[in-house]
Amino acid sequence: MHIETHLNFDGTCEEAFGFYAKVLGGEIVFMMKHKDAPADAGIDPEWENLVMHACLRVGKATLLGADAPRAYYQTPQGFAASIQVDTPEEARKIWDGLAEGARAITMPIAETFWSPMFGMLTDRFGTPWMINTVTPDCG
Repeated sequence: MHIETHLNFDGTCEEAFGFYAKVLGGEIVFMMKHKDAPADAGIDPEWENLVMHACLRVGKATLLGADAPRAYYQTPQGFAASIQVDTPEEARKIWDGLAEGARAITMPIAETFWSPMFGMLTDRFGTPWMINTVTPDCG
């Protein structure tokens, strides 16, 4: 079994996934827009260029996403996409990328009693993130 994070966006999925691929060193392996659906799917022409499904691979991890219909989109809350890395340098590099234009810094990246480097932020697309350097007893 795999548990994967699926992110909803308000029309910025394609831009966000390009940004995440760059910052996380991943590869967008699939992106379908609404205009790519079968002709009889009844797609609203207003949605033609918005993302129906996106898939980003980073190592063995997968991040999924889509542009949510405007009537159903909600600002993310009550969760964070969590990134676990091996070194403080790797944590800092990812933090610096995701923090570019961030909406909020919840907890600045720093050493904590449980991690050599940990921080929390909400990026410019509204996605909450936690970046954590793992320790031998918490993988």
